[in-house]
Amino acid sequence: LNWYLYSEHAPFFLGKKRGYYDQEGIDLDIQEGRGSGPTIQAVAARSVTLGYADVPTMIKVAAKGAPVRAIGVALQTSAMSAIGLTEKNMKTPADIKGKTVAVTPGDSMSQIWPLFLQKTGLKDTDFKTVSGDAQTKLNAVINGQADLLLGYLMDQTMRITDATGKPTYAIRFADYGVNLVSSGVIAHRDTLRDKADLMKRFMRASTRAFEESVKEPDAAVDAMLEANAKAGKRDTLIAGLKLTAPLYSAPDTKGGRPFRVSPKDMA
Repeated sequence: LNWYLYSEHAPFFLGKKRGYYDQEGIDLDIQEGRGSGPTIQAVAARSVTLGYADVPTMIKVAAKGAPVRAIGVALQTSAMSAIGLTEKNMKTPADIKGKTVAVTPGDSMSQIWPLFLQKTGLKDTDFKTVSGDAQTKLNAVINGQADLLLGYLMDQTMRITDATGKPTYAIRFADYGVNLVSSGVIAHRDTLRDKADLMKRFMRASTRAFEESVKEPDAAVDAMLEANAKAGKRDTLIAGLKLTAPLYSAPDTKGGRPFRVSPKDMA
């Protein structure tokens, strides 16, 4: 996976629990990740069969020669957001002026942030920036050292609410013209060539798992918590998965099955 367990990952656990992968002859081992970059490197080194990671990050790595390909895009509308407590009254990019933003240097969101600023007419001098790793960034908002952070609307929003008991608000990049495809399934080029049938069977089981998770988010979260009780709080994870489901399609693929991204969106 791309990260420590959170709501976005629940469909894979539902598919494993209900035997969707078993029925395709796949003994699935789901491993937590430490960021899309390391996950993509693991796929490139063939130390894992498949990875679930940020596709734009994969494109950057592939452009430098890594033998990796995306074989399905789960999140076709970007979840990237500037997230803060609702009580801070930040609902538009203009509200970021004069505030303090927590970022993690080098992560996917920090790389897209300059484009968001350009699209919305903001400048670096309009706000203060504090830097730290993923947990430090989260703690900064929870403890009031920062007003907002760069994160995913179905992940950090939930974690902040869990820690503070207060609602959050997400200023979505996608609402301001910055919309990239996001998480998807990554494979090594040689694996696609040598194990094409396995790849098809994996995607068939995963598509089924994601479809069923949309219908039964409670069951998907329960399956993940059964596998790892430390994945989070049940109610928060369910709320996060419900926020994730609408991202499975974009205008060009609305009503279609999960993972089928349009050529236009990939371009």
